[in-house]
Amino acid sequence: MDQQQRSPLLEVKGNVELKIPLVKAPSRLPLPGRRVKRGPDQMEDALEPEKKRTRGLGTTTKIATSHPRAPPLRTVPQAQGQAAAQKVPKKTGPRYSTAPAAVSKSQKPVPPVPAQKPSTSAALPTAGGKKPTKRPAWDLKGQLCDLNAELKRCHEKTQTLDQENQRLRDQLREAQQQAKALGAERRTLEGELAAVRAQAEQGRQELGSLSARVLELEERLGTQEGFVQELQKEQLELQEERRGLAARLQEQERRLQASEAALSGSRAEVASLRQEAAAQALLLAERGERLHGLEMERRRLHNQLQELKGNIRVFCRVRPVLPGEPTPPPGLLLFPSGPSGPSDPPTRLSLSRSDERRGTLSGAPAPTTRHDFSFDRVFLPGSGQDEVFEEIAMLVQSALDGYPVCIFAYGQTGSGKTFTMEGGPGGTPQAEGLIPRAVRHLFSVAQELGGQGWTYSFVASYVEIYNETVRDLLATGARKGQGGDCEIRRAGPGSEELTVTNARYVPVSCEREVEALLHLARQNRAVARTAQNERSSRSHSVFQLQISGEHTGRGLQCGAPLSLVDLAGSERLDPGLALGPGERERLRETQAINSSLSTLGLVIMALSNKESHVPYRNSKLTYLLQNSLGGSAKMLMFVNISPLEENISETLNSLRFASKVNQCVIGTAQANRK
Repeated sequence: MDQQQRSPLLEVKGNVELKIPLVKAPSRLPLPGRRVKRGPDQMEDALEPEKKRTRGLGTTTKIATSHPRAPPLRTVPQAQGQAAAQKVPKKTGPRYSTAPAAVSKSQKPVPPVPAQKPSTSAALPTAGGKKPTKRPAWDLKGQLCDLNAELKRCHEKTQTLDQENQRLRDQLREAQQQAKALGAERRTLEGELAAVRAQAEQGRQELGSLSARVLELEERLGTQEGFVQELQKEQLELQEERRGLAARLQEQERRLQASEAALSGSRAEVASLRQEAAAQALLLAERGERLHGLEMERRRLHNQLQELKGNIRVFCRVRPVLPGEPTPPPGLLLFPSGPSGPSDPPTRLSLSRSDERRGTLSGAPAPTTRHDFSFDRVFLPGSGQDEVFEEIAMLVQSALDGYPVCIFAYGQTGSGKTFTMEGGPGGTPQAEGLIPRAVRHLFSVAQELGGQGWTYSFVASYVEIYNETVRDLLATGARKGQGGDCEIRRAGPGSEELTVTNARYVPVSCEREVEALLHLARQNRAVARTAQNERSSRSHSVFQLQISGEHTGRGLQCGAPLSLVDLAGSERLDPGLALGPGERERLRETQAINSSLSTLGLVIMALSNKESHVPYRNSKLTYLLQNSLGGSAKMLMFVNISPLEENISETLNSLRFASKVNQCVIGTAQANRK
């Protein structure tokens, strides 16, 4: 709308600023170069129209004289827009057109340009438009006629130009008036334009701030939309969780109702179960009392059975012939059957020996002498370790009942004493000795008695007596191999229990711990090479397991030691005499061994005869085993013999010693209970 109203003004302003020159109309004056003879007046009149035409807006305009007058300028009425500029219509001439240009006030008028003086030598056109023929110089009349005609034409042309000049002046005045009006309108419009531009600038600023505000709001809107989406998502999750919780609540309510129904039934069942439990508790108490009575009866009967077998028992074990040894002659050792025939375990042994001295005096063959021996049990060369332990398992269990138990292995060097007590070097289960089997059996029975309220503890010690010196076989570090610091002492004032000072007493709770102690003791024991064995035990080894039992529910306590003794070789001096530079040392060892074994026999005989004085202190061995030999103790001796003919003399001595021990009887044993 504003652009349509201001378009004429902008057009006029553009024309003024660009300084568009007015189009010059061509004149039909005589061309320069023509030679026309004119007078002064004629020339002045001819030039007058040219001067008039150069006046105006300062621009030279040539207008053809042959064209008709241009129509007057049209003014734009103010009703259609005060800013419209004057437009000059084109002339209807065939070739030329003139348009007056508006001159701004700030533009200076262009000075008029003088018209070029036409040449008199130019030939004038003929009236018919044809080129006139040149008259000869002598035809002055014709030339005068031509000049008159030309003058007439010039006068006509001058009048025409005057009229056109007057018309152009009128148009110029109108154009100037329009220019003034347009200038005033232009200034008004420029003021309005400045105001509009100020408003536009303010609008642009407001638009910028609004755009920034819109961007900020759009960003906030995006954030809010994201937050709304998250809230909607969370709402959906919460709704889903709510539905799940509602379903779980219904399930829990259903289960609660079922549980309440079951609880009511369980309460009734609990009440009946309590009544049954009370009845069961009474029955259990009665059965506990009965079981305890049965256990006490079992112990009494067990002890009675052991007493019937004898508190001092002697077993004889014959070792098999080893690879590389000579086969004994037939009839050297015989094992007669028992009263009930071969089904009874053997208890007798016959040894046949020829008297070489009698055969030499008479010159006849030496007669054979037969020696018969009877023991509580005789184990043939083919008897295994499990068969031997099965016979003494009940005796070992007496230690848990509170009875001291002592088991000896007696015999000459190489008769199998160490194998019987500790087992073979291979460590196979079939070759295990009495010590590991007894410990395993005690742990197993103690665990069974734990169900009846008994708790047991075990403390192990392992010492050796070498040349009447006590040495700790469990010693480690700097004390290893030293025995001067170990002495046998009473455990306390008024106590009958004996302990070895500076010796290790190790609590044990499983068989593996005992095996480790046995391995350590086997490495520390004193051995030497003799004429009868490459590795002969030159000391008495004593493994003691102190057992303590307690029944807290009934306030009962019991305690007793289990002593397993591997005695040194019992051979006489001549057969066991060592060869080499250590002869005297071996001699002292043999004398000490035989002295302690003799003391052991004397102690057993004194206990059997119930003598007032028992020589326990004559030997460190009998003194250490004092509580395991007399009184309430149960004793078992294994006499180990060799089947070889070359060892027949030592075998006979061992059997005679064991037979004397077997004839001894000790009083009734009493359990050590508190």
